[in-house]
Amino acid sequence: MLTKRIIPCLDVQNGRVVKNVRFFEDHRDAGDPLTLAQAYEAQQADELVFYDITATHEGRHLMLDVAARVAEQVMMPLTVGGGVNAVADFRQLLLAGADKISVNSGAVRRPDLIREASEHFGAQCVVLSIDAKRRPGGHPDGAGWTVHVGGGRQDTGLDLLAWAEQGQRLGAGEICLNVMDADGTRAGFDLEATRAVARAVDLPVIASGGAGQLADFRDVLRGGDAGGHADAALAASVFHFGDLTVPQVKAYLKAEGLPVRPDWRDA
Repeated sequence: MLTKRIIPCLDVQNGRVVKNVRFFEDHRDAGDPLTLAQAYEAQQADELVFYDITATHEGRHLMLDVAARVAEQVMMPLTVGGGVNAVADFRQLLLAGADKISVNSGAVRRPDLIREASEHFGAQCVVLSIDAKRRPGGHPDGAGWTVHVGGGRQDTGLDLLAWAEQGQRLGAGEICLNVMDADGTRAGFDLEATRAVARAVDLPVIASGGAGQLADFRDVLRGGDAGGHADAALAASVFHFGDLTVPQVKAYLKAEGLPVRPDWRDA
């Protein structure tokens, strides 16, 4: 059985790490990106994700300075996203020190970007990040979720599962599912949405949005009818504000019978 990854996520805005609820509510400053990155490396996080959360909405370009500053100081794998619209953007971020690039709105606007990046740099560094929100009750298209872009501001009407399947066909190496309804609530990951995506594709799925307690990580990472079937769990506020630490989560998961990665520096 493949080991499960625990991944802190740093949402960056104006050079600071911030955390919101459901993308737009209860804005809180969480600190300096480099300081947090160094802390998570000390906690033996498996990877680290940086999102420039307003780059696309504000029409700004890449977070090269933050990526380079962090990559110079920490050794754990880094994924960077926000404002990625072309193969050249992948190249610049990889040269700045990122290991994987997350693409979201740019891929929805031009799906061939996934294929081009995968052919140039390999599927292993292409992360398809999907911001999804549940359709309202009584919607004519029935239950399910639609894909949002522009930092969650625009509902594309694109079906979540159809887009995940298309992303796999185009060459994405993994999918990061950000469920907007659960984001920042600490009420638990959306197990139904995560399980649906994990069953629809053969790619690793990273669950994001809703972590609040240790059991939430177990539930989203385990299999079976009640689990989320995710390969990795991404969280922000529970780590940033000290409610949980990465070692606590890993120790709990191990006690629950889920395989976790040892310290990557021992590999």
